[in-house]
Amino acid sequence: MNCRLHCAACCIAPSITSPLPGMPNGKPAGVPCVQLDEELRCKVFGTSARPAFCGGLQPAAEMCGASREEALAWLARLEQATRPQV
Repeated sequence: MNCRLHCAACCIAPSITSPLPGMPNGKPAGVPCVQLDEELRCKVFGTSARPAFCGGLQPAAEMCGASREEALAWLARLEQATRPQV
């Protein structure tokens, strides 16, 4: 499956705990990654600077849904369900 153009749900909804260029402390859930360009494409895609988490998150029908909004909601639910309890 290919990514939906102008979506970037996977670069916004989940948290990233590892450092990435421009975000040395990672990225909180719901915050757009600073590596998104104006077209909502990843500027570090295909480079060694891309976090392993990002490379492991592959588009799938269940995750992406029928729209960007569905993808954001699905990923937000996953983030909530897997968040460490404090």
